[in-house]
Amino acid sequence: MDHVVSLVCGSCGTVAQDGSKFCEQCGSSLTAPVVEPATPAAEVTRTCRACGGPIADDGYCQDCGTPAATERDHWSEAPSPALGGVCDRGIRHDKNEDAMALGLAGDTAVLVVCDGVSSVPDSDIASLAAARAARDVLVGGIASSGSETASVAAWSTLLVRAAEAANEAIATAVGDLAERHDPPSCTFVAAVVDGPHVVAGWLGDSRVYWLPDVGDPIQLSSDDSGANDLMDLGVPRAKAESSAQAHAITRWLGADAPDVVPRTAPTRAQGPGWVLVCSDGLWNYCSEAAAMAELLRASEEAAGPAPEKIAAELVRWANAQGGADNITAALHRIGVVHATATVDTVHS
Repeated sequence: MDHVVSLVCGSCGTVAQDGSKFCEQCGSSLTAPVVEPATPAAEVTRTCRACGGPIADDGYCQDCGTPAATERDHWSEAPSPALGGVCDRGIRHDKNEDAMALGLAGDTAVLVVCDGVSSVPDSDIASLAAARAARDVLVGGIASSGSETASVAAWSTLLVRAAEAANEAIATAVGDLAERHDPPSCTFVAAVVDGPHVVAGWLGDSRVYWLPDVGDPIQLSSDDSGANDLMDLGVPRAKAESSAQAHAITRWLGADAPDVVPRTAPTRAQGPGWVLVCSDGLWNYCSEAAAMAELLRASEEAAGPAPEKIAAELVRWANAQGGADNITAALHRIGVVHATATVDTVHS
């Protein structure tokens, strides 16, 4: 079969224009051209995710007009047996404006989640570019620090650098923002897991939880949001998080951000457990740390010990609750990656 050479995004499969450095669909960096088999049109069959109808050449369903599903709608990553995650469009949104990027440097794990602001165009591009740029800075910083365990202060400094790089990546990915009154933006949350040490950094309302096998689960991050402002005033969590301004974020990444310096928080695991980094598409349905720990245990029992499988079960559960938002769940295991039966015994 003959072959044609085209510049294709390795993340979402979009064919790029000549001379492009970044994908117009998802914001990923474009490197060398990809050689693809030239497939006759008759051999390509794509069906609509909504109604099952045929997808036209313009990328929309001929019957109902729904955009065709892409890899950007749903993907998983599993860099190691202890690290994995899933990013999903959810049910009600037309596109996935969440993004996830996971990485390893030696035994140190990096988990990054960015949630694009859905009311602003191109926030899906912004979130993916930001997540991957932050991951690369964190992994590179870990690799250059050598094999010795770094201090909490060093990780905190690196998280600040990662957020700065993520913000710069947004500007590069979406082009000239000078004429835009609504520049794309996203939340930012990241966790560095170095042995028993966990350092979280964040802007916005995506979260980091520490969910130990034994002991009290905790939310390491503290939302930059209207809901958290209400809770600081004494409003109960349930009432604050159901208020009209609950998801109005007060800090973010993007050209109009008031500042891009993340807050950071460390913890030291006293035993085995899970670090969960997630978007509000998951925690909307299960906010408190104790409830999230119970959900994770149930998900592990259903899916087995692999973190990407547990993350997929968390996503499936959130979609079953309504899937009102994009959903991302990324997990890292501290301690031995054990069989589900062991967890059941510990928590019986």
